Amino acid sequence: MPYASKEQMLWERWKDGRDDDAGNELIHKYMPLVHYIADRIGQTVPKSIPKEELLSLGMMGLYEALEKYDANRDLKFETYASFRIRGSILDGLRKEDWLPRKTREKAKKMEAAIARLEQKYLRSVTAEEIAAELNISPDDVYTTLNESFFANVLSTDEQITENGEKEGQSFAIKDERSKSPEEELVYQETIEQMAKAISLLSEKEQLVLSLFYKEELTFTEIGQILNLSTSRISQIHSKALFQLRNMMNRYMASY
Repeated sequence: MPYASKEQMLWERWKDGRDDDAGNELIHKYMPLVHYIADRIGQTVPKSIPKEELLSLGMMGLYEALEKYDANRDLKFETYASFRIRGSILDGLRKEDWLPRKTREKAKKMEAAIARLEQKYLRSVTAEEIAAELNISPDDVYTTLNESFFANVLSTDEQITENGEKEGQSFAIKDERSKSPEEELVYQETIEQMAKAISLLSEKEQLVLSLFYKEELTFTEIGQILNLSTSRISQIHSKALFQLRNMMNRYMASY
């Protein structure tokens, strides 16, 4: 009989008899995954959401993954658990009105200011112009708009299927019907326009977005690579999203 690793034996004990000790050891082993995912999501949501809440929601996802994971499938537990943990955190955030009223009111005033300035200048306005109009800092503009943007798209974020696969990752709420040719065309054009918009960002902004969304590094890890502080990486990320938001708004308005 081939030698079985300690982890394999834990999985056997858990699968065959739901051994509590084995389950607890597996939970302990994969806790760093919960912390990692909570940290990444925590960097894109308002600071009013405590990390403890994200961790609590993430733990629920890890427990669910442990209960539903089928070791016979050709899917690593880390991959399956990542879907469940992330989905559990986002579902928990959707169910609560976690954006403070003060932030919502500030966002409404900011949107109104943007509308006034764009009507005045007949172009998209910069964060500096918005800040001057409202007598606040550009960083405050980036933070407020990005937080309100995240609040608006939470409900349309990806859903997690029973197979641990992502679905519905788009700008619209998931519809079980197949896309019509017209919808597919609009979707492809939107993706192409987003790619063009990203190409107009600075090299550093593109790199930060790539490392965060594609390579799935945290702001701290990106800062270590670029020799910049975590707060500076957060600022670059926020500024990049602000510019993308403006460019995509112009595109949608002209469509």
